[in-house]
Amino acid sequence: MKINEVYSDVITEDLKYEFKAVLSPENPVKWAKTIVAYANGEGGVIFVGVSENRDAFGLSLGEIDDTKNLVARINDRNIFPHAKLKYSMRSVDDDAERYVLGIRVSPADSVVRYREGDFNETVYIKGDGYSAPATPEEIISLSKRKYGVDNETTDIRYDEKQWSAYMDLCREFRNDSSAPDLKELQNEEIVSGDGFAKSGLLMFKDDYDGDDTLVCCRLWEGRNKVGTVLDSARFKGPLPAVIRNALAFMERNTKTGWRKTQSGGREEIRAYPKEALREALVNAVAHRDYSIAGTQIDIDIYTDRIDIVSPGSWLLPRKYEEYPLGSIPSIRRNSIIAACLYEADLMERGGTGFQTMMDSYRDCAESKQPVVLIYPGFLDLRLFDKLYEEFRYEVTVSDTDKVMEMVREYPRSVKELQSVTKYKSRSRFLEEVLNPLLESGDVYRDGNLKSPKAVIRKRKD
Repeated sequence: MKINEVYSDVITEDLKYEFKAVLSPENPVKWAKTIVAYANGEGGVIFVGVSENRDAFGLSLGEIDDTKNLVARINDRNIFPHAKLKYSMRSVDDDAERYVLGIRVSPADSVVRYREGDFNETVYIKGDGYSAPATPEEIISLSKRKYGVDNETTDIRYDEKQWSAYMDLCREFRNDSSAPDLKELQNEEIVSGDGFAKSGLLMFKDDYDGDDTLVCCRLWEGRNKVGTVLDSARFKGPLPAVIRNALAFMERNTKTGWRKTQSGGREEIRAYPKEALREALVNAVAHRDYSIAGTQIDIDIYTDRIDIVSPGSWLLPRKYEEYPLGSIPSIRRNSIIAACLYEADLMERGGTGFQTMMDSYRDCAESKQPVVLIYPGFLDLRLFDKLYEEFRYEVTVSDTDKVMEMVREYPRSVKELQSVTKYKSRSRFLEEVLNPLLESGDVYRDGNLKSPKAVIRKRKD
């Protein structure tokens, strides 16, 4: 009898299943490392009484008792912290005398080690059909996944002056236009009781320069990545600046149109509601898995949608489609980063942020409602263009877009750029259009502003 005749969904050894003929008491590490590896990963099942070629010959009831006692002894003496185990049995013969023993290992909340002696501990991780010792880098990554990357207390004492951009962000989005004081940050455990910043707060610090906050933005000509990239930008550094710049990129590439009302007038309609863009981006920043090195948040704008893709697996027990529309529970992967965004009134408690996105699309058909697409290790929050193929509309090109279009061709003087906009005042043009582009890094000034020879150039991607 083959294993799939006993467990229909088990075909071969992989990341979730492993077969053992017997568990030897003489060399327990040979099988106990699999328990450790499963506990350090997503969990899994060891089937005992199954050969390497998938023959399920089973164990007697006495052998099963001995095996369970052996596993309990090794788990108690050698595995720290102890693995969480559950057992199951299925008969492999008509007389019900022999059984396959299933040992289900649950994922652990902390890093699990196999201990031999007082000073020899090994961390194992699961591969496809094997378990191997983790490298130092893998242990660090595993520790970050288990404990989180943002809730460790650092040795940096909190000083509001070093978080000025974060304070400005709070003043902009808080209803009372205030900034949180030290007591508020301590109440949210963003700052420790003795005044030291948690590691997540460091990502909001003015001088933060880590690569892990990278957001890559692209505007595509068509409905997929085969087309031409019309606009692009990369932002990293302090999260307040990254959030502002990414929002500005989406805003300048959001079409605005008009549709007729029942009264015969016209009303303005945006391709993407402002509140939906903000909630989607903040959700990606708050919930991405910062322990996965070399990854970033990707914002891809197509002719019919925006995809905001962030690294990190789906944390909820059920699939996205199984939850009522707009009622997704809140599970926070990064508690401190989420708390910082909550203090700035950029994030809702209790998972209501997704409902805000749904509300902004309440006048759209179900086919255009925001959705979450789940891929191995990544989440895609998709917003659909409300104007695409639904209304007849006239597109209004913003002054910022006009400026960017001109400098894409070749460098221009400030006077030339101002001439294609609605601005009559040079100072207002500088303040509302050109200076934001200079600050975001999309363009740069070549020469002195007061010189007639000075030009504005598009920064190379």
